Amino acid sequence: MALKNPAQIEAMRPAGRFVAGVLQSLRDVARPGMTLLDLDAHAHRMIDDAGAHSVYLGYHPSFGAIPYPGVLCTSVNDAALHGLPSAQVLEDGDVLSIDFAAQVEGWVCDSALTFQLGTQTPEAQRLIATTEQALDAGIAAARVGARMGDVSAAIGRVGRDAGYGINADFGGHGVGRTMHEEPHVANLGREGTGVRLKAGLVVAIEPWFMAGGDDYVIDDDGWTIRTADGSLAAHAEHTVALTPEGTIVLTARD
Repeated sequence: MALKNPAQIEAMRPAGRFVAGVLQSLRDVARPGMTLLDLDAHAHRMIDDAGAHSVYLGYHPSFGAIPYPGVLCTSVNDAALHGLPSAQVLEDGDVLSIDFAAQVEGWVCDSALTFQLGTQTPEAQRLIATTEQALDAGIAAARVGARMGDVSAAIGRVGRDAGYGINADFGGHGVGRTMHEEPHVANLGREGTGVRLKAGLVVAIEPWFMAGGDDYVIDDDGWTIRTADGSLAAHAEHTVALTPEGTIVLTARD
């Protein structure tokens, strides 16, 4: 678990601002009739214009059937995580999750948001709002001296109280020079357990909830994770840095 010193945390701020700006731009331009590839191309142009580097493109962990082909994860409706950019046309009412990470000046930040295109529905809006509330709860629990289980428990409590499915196989993670570092940040846990959180820890906290049960399936592409029962899913994520003065949200979009 690599801890960052204050100068290194400060050096991560440009990456956080860039990732936040790309996600905000994507939210502004996304509309029914666009394809997922259109969104990926938009983000790719922003990466090139900024002289940044995609940490998704070409990424090939053991579970991926192919190297990752885009700069975004674009997951629609029952797709929860790692959806591949494709020629799929977005439709009115679609629930779209966008996950984006990039490297700027040698440092990586990672963030995600979910929103509904066009016509809003109570079911989707409640799911999205609850996922964002869980992210806020996880960030509030992530403070120097707490334990990782406190963060996981805070996230899980929000989701369970709302009646949503949660699976802890995929969750948050350390962030720094690379996209995935130790420790793992589960979305379910028990307070007072896990590693002690120390100043200098930088992690991506990322709840993802399913409107139905806890189970998921993975498409043949080895990437796209879907709800097993076809229910909607939502995902929210921020990269945060723990300091003695408090927790800094490096990817804040406001």
